[in-house]
Amino acid sequence: MKILVVGGGGREHALAWKLAQSERVTMVYVAPGNGGTARDARMCNVALSAPQELADFVRSEHIDFTVVGPEAPLAAGIVNLFRAQDLKIFGPTKEAAQLESSKDFAKAFMVRHNIPTAEYQTFTDAAAAHAYLNEKGAPIVIKADGLAAGKGVVVAQTLDEAHQAVDMMLSDNKLGSAGCRVVIEEFLAGEEASFIVMVDGKHVLALATSQDHKRLRDQDEGPNTGGMGAYSPAPIITPSLHARVMREIINPTVQGMARDGIPYSGFLYAGLMIDDKGNPKTLEFNCRMGDPETQPIMARLKTDLAHVFEQALHGALDAVELEWDRRTALGVVLAAAGYPEDPRKGDVIRGIPADTAECTTFHAGTVLQDGQLQTSGGRVLCVVGLGDSVKMAQKHVYDTVEKIHFDGMQYRRDIGWRGMKHPAA
Repeated sequence: MKILVVGGGGREHALAWKLAQSERVTMVYVAPGNGGTARDARMCNVALSAPQELADFVRSEHIDFTVVGPEAPLAAGIVNLFRAQDLKIFGPTKEAAQLESSKDFAKAFMVRHNIPTAEYQTFTDAAAAHAYLNEKGAPIVIKADGLAAGKGVVVAQTLDEAHQAVDMMLSDNKLGSAGCRVVIEEFLAGEEASFIVMVDGKHVLALATSQDHKRLRDQDEGPNTGGMGAYSPAPIITPSLHARVMREIINPTVQGMARDGIPYSGFLYAGLMIDDKGNPKTLEFNCRMGDPETQPIMARLKTDLAHVFEQALHGALDAVELEWDRRTALGVVLAAAGYPEDPRKGDVIRGIPADTAECTTFHAGTVLQDGQLQTSGGRVLCVVGLGDSVKMAQKHVYDTVEKIHFDGMQYRRDIGWRGMKHPAA
């Protein structure tokens, strides 16, 4: 069996790594891949990105099915194109991917289907947005409506910050078309968690829970990033809360999309905010797995992932039971100098140790240049460790991180700190 994974980040490396472990898989192609997938004999990088070029490659190489990692190809309609040519692909259509590609679409959908979320208003006029901010006060959240590569959300602690964010998006056009419409929503206090499921159009299969760390520096300080680390499971998601999220958020979303005439298939990620009373609300939807959540989730998955995708593509996820490593998996992102504002590229990466049963290094912003591994993006590596507790997983990871070096390398030293507060950890 041959499989194509579309994307080149840490999420895609982790998916390809897990798929390659299947006894029936002979090769995992990754488009475009990265330095890590280039060095793995079980994988082959493909220097293609246009959907039709990928479809032609799938046909010529007799690829059994395709898995889409990042959001941009989904929003561009790669699933629609593949399905029109009878090619098997796992992911939502362009129409269904609006749950992520348009914040306004997602908020209106949640309100229409009574899915718990923050109060909001949408604006295209800067003056009206500023007036709304003055009426509501701070803290408050400003979101670009479209995809903005992780830079489209500002959690403003003061009104000055909020007004600056509106001007940046609507007046100064700093985010281009993604920011020509903004969603302003109430600030929700609490603890975040990531709740990711697979959907085959009708059936829902929940993956292991996880929690990521968005801020650049320890103790959740510094600017927001795409994610500086994550761990799984998330102790804050108790069995009773898990059932409630499925009942109040996930199932109504899948059923609501079907009622709206937009059946959903693919990964569905609900970013949750859980208040101090244990009540969950939906911060956002993503139409793909999270990064860096995918890396620890895949490290814990014991079930053959290729088989799971096959069942999903046949509409039979209800026949799948996932088996998980009982241990905690914890991943720490090593980021480039200047990340997140202006990441530096071209720094030589040294000292990555061989993977072990307790620790695996996934690549993201890396490239092989004349046989030399170099940085090529903001988030460079994600080191994932397994341990009987959050603390033990931390130890495995940070022992490995200390061996790795590239100029300007920055990382958090407290990934998992929230999880250690919970007795279940």
